[in-house]
Amino acid sequence: MANSDEEKQSQAPPNSDEKEHQAPSNAEEEDENDAVEEEGEEEEDEEDEPPQKHQSRESLLREHKSKMENLFHRMQTERVNLRVHDVIVKGNAKTKESLIEAELDALRNATTMQELLEAAGIANAKLQQLEIFDSVKITLDSGPPELPDTSNVIVEVVETSSPLSGECGAYMKTTARSWTVEGTLKYKNWFGYGDLWDGSLAYGPNQTSEVSAGVFLPRFRGLSTPVLARVSLLSQDWQEFSSYKERSMGLSLGLFSTRHHDLAYNLGWRTLTDPSKMSSRSVRRQLGHSLLSSLKYTFKIDRRNSPVRPIKGYAFVSTTQVGGLAPDHRSLRFLRQEFDLRYAVPFGFYHAALNFGISAGVLFPWGQGFLNKPSPLPERFYLGGDFSPVCTMGGPTTVWGFKTRGLGPTEPRRQTRDKSDGDNSDLPGRDFLGGDLAVTAFADLSFDLPIKWLREHGVHGHIFAGAGNLAKLTENEFQNFSFKKFLESFRSSIGVGIVVPTKIFRLEGNFYYILKQHEHDRGKTGFRFSFSAPS
Repeated sequence: MANSDEEKQSQAPPNSDEKEHQAPSNAEEEDENDAVEEEGEEEEDEEDEPPQKHQSRESLLREHKSKMENLFHRMQTERVNLRVHDVIVKGNAKTKESLIEAELDALRNATTMQELLEAAGIANAKLQQLEIFDSVKITLDSGPPELPDTSNVIVEVVETSSPLSGECGAYMKTTARSWTVEGTLKYKNWFGYGDLWDGSLAYGPNQTSEVSAGVFLPRFRGLSTPVLARVSLLSQDWQEFSSYKERSMGLSLGLFSTRHHDLAYNLGWRTLTDPSKMSSRSVRRQLGHSLLSSLKYTFKIDRRNSPVRPIKGYAFVSTTQVGGLAPDHRSLRFLRQEFDLRYAVPFGFYHAALNFGISAGVLFPWGQGFLNKPSPLPERFYLGGDFSPVCTMGGPTTVWGFKTRGLGPTEPRRQTRDKSDGDNSDLPGRDFLGGDLAVTAFADLSFDLPIKWLREHGVHGHIFAGAGNLAKLTENEFQNFSFKKFLESFRSSIGVGIVVPTKIFRLEGNFYYILKQHEHDRGKTGFRFSFSAPS
């Protein structure tokens, strides 16, 4: 036993030595294995990093979406307090910064996020309406960190690359009392104040021509409303109807203009002539020079869905004009008032709608002895002409089926001794003198036609009826005026036709049937084409 124990003890050291000698090699192997494992883990980590980044982006998007949803929810359910810290304007190389900032007043006054977003939309629209920018961008950025609940407004504009432009169209001229084809050249933002300069040339029926030039200033010396100044030269030939030619040169100054209100001052020098030498006595009394100095106020509200083919809504226009504001004895002194009312009732099928309207106007001179004085001839009301009252507003002017200045008080022209003159023999024998009181009314039923191509292009049919009358009130004629006789003497007509709307005018092909007219009226049953421009 002892020998065996000694043998075991003698064998032990060599074994331990072998283990000690083997340990370093095993450790190196373990270190190498650990290094390999660590490298493998690093490779796995590197392979796992892209998914972690991808998940990070998704989480950021989810977080951002959640914040936006919370913000929208707060904006819908409660007021989010926010005020403007600063307004920064960029891109205005020529335009004055004061002009742009003047359109941003509502932004500075906003106290909530809701008010700020609404004001930014309105300001963007106002800047676009100046017609001097190709694009407008308004950005709401966060304010300084030390000032919570604040925002910086950044306005970036791109000024128009082509300040010179031109346009052509058909318009209803209130000064000419007729529609005209007009061509206009415009130059935008000449001096950087949003100023719009234009020159135009207009031509219409009855040898109506007008040359004018004007400037429009959206902001002038801090005024909240735009200012418009215009000089014009107007020429009209009324020899066929009233034996005179009219030429006027004047200045129009827009003093106040908003969406519903307009106030303007007009100053003009007017000349009436009679080249034929055959005018009636009433016309001859007003030939020569006169001065027009008047203030004109217009109130207008239009809730119709379309001015060319109204299907629903209403419109109302009231115009008041006071003439004779200059001390000169040749100044025309008069008071003129007009009313227009339109209403459209939809039927709900085939785009059918009933449009009806009424227009009225009254004119009276003022000043010393005004009861015995006649009213100014060009300022009187004249009825007739191929205009559609559906889209034309501006006082009583139209009765379907009657020619221009084709009804109302008349007076015989002066007879000449030499009746063999061909130029004189073709002229009508009476002058239409217009009236101091005018009333017109109409009803128009419009409807789609059964052909698809016509419906797609807006071509539609209509059935209509109209009536109107004129009366003289000046020179003490008001003493003989009777409402009963005035209503009994109304002229009237009915008709049917097809309407072709275009971008610049309304074309109608109508058949008129005259129901009632007086001896010297110029109404005619038959088919005619007519052009009308929205006013």
